[in-house]
Amino acid sequence: MDPLGIGKGRIKVQVKRRADKIAVGEVRSFLAVLGDEDVGIFVTTAGFTTEAEAEARSQERRRIMLLDAKRLFDLWVEHYDNIPETQRRLLPLRSVYYLTPNE
Repeated sequence: MDPLGIGKGRIKVQVKRRADKIAVGEVRSFLAVLGDEDVGIFVTTAGFTTEAEAEARSQERRRIMLLDAKRLFDLWVEHYDNIPETQRRLLPLRSVYYLTPNE
């Protein structure tokens, strides 16, 4: 079993780079290609409509994760130390230090 909880299913990913939010119809289309044991990850730079997010949350049998650019970045930062060096070069991060006031 991997970190997403997948035993014998597959991870299917759809990525969209555009300005307008992903609507419920596109989420439904992606859900249609997911098998019962698959996990779907839908990534977009623009975000999702409220209806699209509700559709993803309402799934009982199919597992789908919606990631906007902010959530993708947050996951990248959170797991950065565990990402192989070759992939880290694609989106390198550098620590920034700053002074904080005494408490």
